[in-house]
Amino acid sequence: MALSFLSPSLSRLGLWASVVILMVTVLKLFSLLFQRQKLARALDSFPGPPTHWLFGHALEIQKTGGLDKVVTWTEQFPYAHPLWLGQFVVFLNIYEPDYAKAVYSRGDPKAAYVYDFFLQWIGKGLLVLEGPKWFQHRKLLTPGFHYDVLKPYVAIFAESTRVMLDKWEKKASENKSFDIFCDVGHMALDTLMKCTFGKGDSGLGHSDNSYYLAVSDLTLLMQQRIDSFQYHNDFIYWLTPHGRRFLRACQIAHDHTDHVIRQRKAALQDEKEQKKLQERRHLDFLDILLGARDESGIKLSDADLRAEVDTFMFEGHDTTTSGISWFLYCMALYPMHQQRCREEAREILGDRDSFQWDDLAKMTYLTMCIKECFRLYPPVPQVYRQLSKPVTFVDGRSLPAGL
Repeated sequence: MALSFLSPSLSRLGLWASVVILMVTVLKLFSLLFQRQKLARALDSFPGPPTHWLFGHALEIQKTGGLDKVVTWTEQFPYAHPLWLGQFVVFLNIYEPDYAKAVYSRGDPKAAYVYDFFLQWIGKGLLVLEGPKWFQHRKLLTPGFHYDVLKPYVAIFAESTRVMLDKWEKKASENKSFDIFCDVGHMALDTLMKCTFGKGDSGLGHSDNSYYLAVSDLTLLMQQRIDSFQYHNDFIYWLTPHGRRFLRACQIAHDHTDHVIRQRKAALQDEKEQKKLQERRHLDFLDILLGARDESGIKLSDADLRAEVDTFMFEGHDTTTSGISWFLYCMALYPMHQQRCREEAREILGDRDSFQWDDLAKMTYLTMCIKECFRLYPPVPQVYRQLSKPVTFVDGRSLPAGL
């Protein structure tokens, strides 16, 4: 009797629930279509390549390689062109210096659609922060990049590089070509481990080796996610093998950083350890972060400490590896400039076998070659911003706020 009485009520409830869900879906769809029309109107004056009805430009980018495809489009469409990821997310890809100046001289916030992908790993460090919080962290970290702090690092750079060159000498003796990218990446990560945590190859335990692998894995997975339109949705991404692998690597990286921070904090409570720290030849990045205070004596929280360390490891490892690898590629392409760089280095070194801090300012020709290589092959080829107010470019075309 009770069940027969409840059945009509349950049926009506299910019907109303279906109606509500349908209405919400329709409203959301109309909202997306309105937003799509608004974005398309804003970009009317910027012609671009044809789009797929569902994927926009994402499918073609995945097929042909993101950066290569975008470079070919820059030759077809001067100054800027729209880049659609699906039908509801669009960026204006700008590559003309005056266009870039119009945007990057204003201090617009970073585009959350892209930079939120980084939060799971590096947290809210300098890369993703903005506004007062960014200025606070920047001010606290600036002393860590003073000349007096950086000078002792030159010996660390030289030591890690020497290990890499010894590897290459053995590989070269086999008279076979080999890929240098992984070796450069290991050298950059080894250097960062020493400069950030005070560790290196000679003192690595199982946890440190796992951290090495996790950072390398996270860097690759992050780039794969940005390039893959279907991975942009968090819910979908965390269900994929790539997403689960990313979360596992994140956990390894976070556990390692947290462990090192706890150890260092505990050590600083001991007078003997404090004396050892003062007698060390150089402070590592973690020492500087733990000692950072603002005018009110406020220091970084544990979450902020981990975010800045993880940010430093990501940005320092990935960009350094890319920059050095492309520079060596350019030197191989242009033997004449390579020879001039070699002669300059030999003249500066003399009878010594390693560079010192004061030598760096004397490397004028090498510095020019490095800067030109960065212009041709920038380690960070794309930076994303969301306009907080309208912008008008040098040729009269404009964009509204919010794009």
